[in-house]
Amino acid sequence: AMPDLAGNYGPSGPAKEGHPYWDQDEVHEVYRRWRRITDSYPGDVTFVGEAWVDSPSRLARYLRPDELHTAFNFNFLLAPWDARALRRAVDESIEALEAVGAPPTWVLSNHDVVRHVTRYGGGDLGRRRARAAALLMLALPGGAYVYQGEELGLPQVTDLPDSALRDPTFLRTNGAERGRDGCRVPIPWSDDAPPFGFGRDKAWLPQPPAWADLTVERQESDAASMLTLYRDALRLRKRVNQSAPLEWIDAADDVLAFRRGPDFACAINLADEPAEVPTAVAGDDVVLASGPIEQRGLPGATAVWLGSLKAT
Repeated sequence: AMPDLAGNYGPSGPAKEGHPYWDQDEVHEVYRRWRRITDSYPGDVTFVGEAWVDSPSRLARYLRPDELHTAFNFNFLLAPWDARALRRAVDESIEALEAVGAPPTWVLSNHDVVRHVTRYGGGDLGRRRARAAALLMLALPGGAYVYQGEELGLPQVTDLPDSALRDPTFLRTNGAERGRDGCRVPIPWSDDAPPFGFGRDKAWLPQPPAWADLTVERQESDAASMLTLYRDALRLRKRVNQSAPLEWIDAADDVLAFRRGPDFACAINLADEPAEVPTAVAGDDVVLASGPIEQRGLPGATAVWLGSLKAT
């Protein structure tokens, strides 16, 4: 607890500018010193940080040429399922990080937040939105971070018994706050019952029996699974010109569409109702889709990759 905090400053992130404990100017000299150490090692070394600040401009201060190479982008993670909000998060992130010569980065979930399948509505709707969000994220320029289990479509576990909770947040607040254990439940690898290949006895947090349908073993043989979608997207992503900038394409209010060079485009419909594929890319071949596509229409909560990329 931080009883002396006042005003708009809270005990958890993202840290607002002027927070008395976090995001202090003095830490940047520490990062510069650490960067000199990492640069002293041979080979390719990447210095990655988790700087949970409240704006891309604050994050950019950590990514100056003599500090971190890259860091998680919580601005994108915290954006709601809304076309304008997501476009604003993308534009602000690219602009702020480009100013210091750092690549933008994107992340949908991590060990501190509710898993995005659940954040996006849960159930079938949450899964469809999560599949579409994955293609959006992996189509953007820069780096992408995949949190363990999102490639399996794992939802937040919301019914962990009190006796199983390990997060200090739960313990410090005497149970007033449930904490973050629901997004930290170990992933299911195989078999039909817990611990699903995670150890021989039981996992450190109990896994839902329903995760038998979400194991790596089960999804590897399913062409329509979340795991297959991620693997296909990551494979195709290597063929995208990584130096190609993002160029927005005119689209309906609930649709985001952009090109990355002449051979690749992405379109995502964030509405629940179908929408038309933007005219500028309507004639392009569909390379990958997050869900079934009906002729040239774009169903709700669906994303497509378009262009001349070919699967390997």
